[in-house]
Amino acid sequence: MAPQSGLARQRTRSAWAFLAPMLFVLAAVALYPLLRTIWFGFTDASLTSFSSARFVGFRNYLEWLDYGDGNGEWLGLLVDGRWWSAVWNTVRFTLVSVTLETVFGMIIALVLNQKFAGRAVVRAAVLIPWAIPTVVSAKMWGWMLHDQFGIINDILMRIGLLSAPVAWTASPDTAMAAVMMVDIWKTTPFMALLILAGLQMIPDDIYEAARLDGVGPVRTFRRITLPLVLPAVLVAVVFRALDALRVFDIVYVLTPNSPETRTMSVFARENLFDYDKFAYGSAASTLLFLIIAMITIGFIYATRMDLSGNRE
Repeated sequence: MAPQSGLARQRTRSAWAFLAPMLFVLAAVALYPLLRTIWFGFTDASLTSFSSARFVGFRNYLEWLDYGDGNGEWLGLLVDGRWWSAVWNTVRFTLVSVTLETVFGMIIALVLNQKFAGRAVVRAAVLIPWAIPTVVSAKMWGWMLHDQFGIINDILMRIGLLSAPVAWTASPDTAMAAVMMVDIWKTTPFMALLILAGLQMIPDDIYEAARLDGVGPVRTFRRITLPLVLPAVLVAVVFRALDALRVFDIVYVLTPNSPETRTMSVFARENLFDYDKFAYGSAASTLLFLIIAMITIGFIYATRMDLSGNRE
């Protein structure tokens, strides 16, 4: 690498000077709480004993309890069935919801990318579910999915698809599906917006050349649209997957205290505050952070996503 010129070094110093306040704020509001959470995961802290918390090593993660008669058992987060159930619930929620949101978002983006009367109004209307706060959406859908006076059961029974009301959010068989449905309804517009931005970056000349060559719409999508919009789709998937892996509010409002929908964030919150097992909840939060970090890094490497900003 060639040595930087004086002007390049001056620009680098100026860039760091502009970034310094933001980095300081990030360190204060994000890095410090993260490091404190990781530290509490190695202590016996509780809600009433922060100052007197003692270092206990990896006891919250894995510990062998000896009964004194030659027998014993493993304890800790890594052998906690409730934790691994929460991990599986989170991964399943992420895979299903992000996949369907990407597919539906692509379809909506392709429609909105076409020219038709009232397109601006339709674009604004599509964004309404995403604009509604998550807690409000969850409460609204909770009433709609109610087994006694919910409109969803009423409609399905009127058209003959149901013979009796279904407790969508209370039944173990349908609770996760209900949460996924609400999340897909709310977040698909976000995916559509990001994909639409990528579609509008594709030059019209390419499509005009394809039409002159007699290329059909399906082949145009496979050979032109999809490869060119794929970087925008990957960015949208990364952002949405990060959000889905730490999902909390929609699950906590729709299905509180339900083991069928308990996610890693809900598990951590329950131990932090409900059970007063602050150290155990901190350990769960730390593992959540590590899992999200590993999945994100693996996805970036697997898709060869360029985050450097270099175009050379």
